[in-house]
Amino acid sequence: MAALGFALTSAQENKKAQDIRAIKSMCGCYEVEFNFAETFQHSKDANYKPSKTKLDSGLEWVELVEDRSDKLVLQHLLLVSDSVIVKHWRQDWVYENTDFYRFFKDKTWKFSALPKATVKGQWTQNVYQVDDSPRYSGSATWIHADGRHFWTSTTDAPLPRREYTVRSDYNVLRRTNTHEITSEGWTHDQDNEKIVRDDAGKDVLVASEKGFDVYRKVSDSKCQAARDYWKKNAALWKNVRAKWQAVYGRKKDLNLAVKVNDSFLYEQLFDLKADAGKQESDRIIDSFIK
Repeated sequence: MAALGFALTSAQENKKAQDIRAIKSMCGCYEVEFNFAETFQHSKDANYKPSKTKLDSGLEWVELVEDRSDKLVLQHLLLVSDSVIVKHWRQDWVYENTDFYRFFKDKTWKFSALPKATVKGQWTQNVYQVDDSPRYSGSATWIHADGRHFWTSTTDAPLPRREYTVRSDYNVLRRTNTHEITSEGWTHDQDNEKIVRDDAGKDVLVASEKGFDVYRKVSDSKCQAARDYWKKNAALWKNVRAKWQAVYGRKKDLNLAVKVNDSFLYEQLFDLKADAGKQESDRIIDSFIK
């Protein structure tokens, strides 16, 4: 029986090691294609106008910021040019995580905790805005079978940046995200639902959307400007992450202001100098928490 128990443990550890390799393989320099199109219209409004098909591309560096056995932090940096680097979205992968901030609507996230048995063997992907405030969280098992390596989860999220400045006819994007490792790099496949949610939590489906982002690995040298940016600014954003981690550690529902002093949170944080103190970034973040 002891030998059997050891074999099961070893198999589990081997699976976890495969998961970690898959997640880490998303790091590096990538040429990215972003593709989004509405597929079905469910709105009964005769005046409803679907979003235009969006095709875009860019160069992105994915930095491994934290490397622990139960947590991997991947920071995306978008290269607009060698002199203009944008701190982009961030994805944290947490093993057998039980604490979740579920997006509700209108800058509000509801805290919930799951039993350990529910997330056994799973990885939670926590996705954050450019200012490290929350976007969405989903938990699922990485699958390694038939030569494929992928992870799929469905969760609610705020409107994406490509939509929230131009649309106000829905307030929740229910995302089914599939991250798959490929021979060229990786893909982010999305099957999304645009939803109107009221204060009681009642949902009305407006439209469906397909998204498919392709990350093709290129030489790291193409992203040297982003690597230099991160080396210069890493301490600033480490302070920001630490503040947000303290906020999430309260394990309470979270409601954020859209603007403070007529500016967005990301604008105020992006205006900080690389050597800004933690008290300064803490103060900015606190001003947005209701």
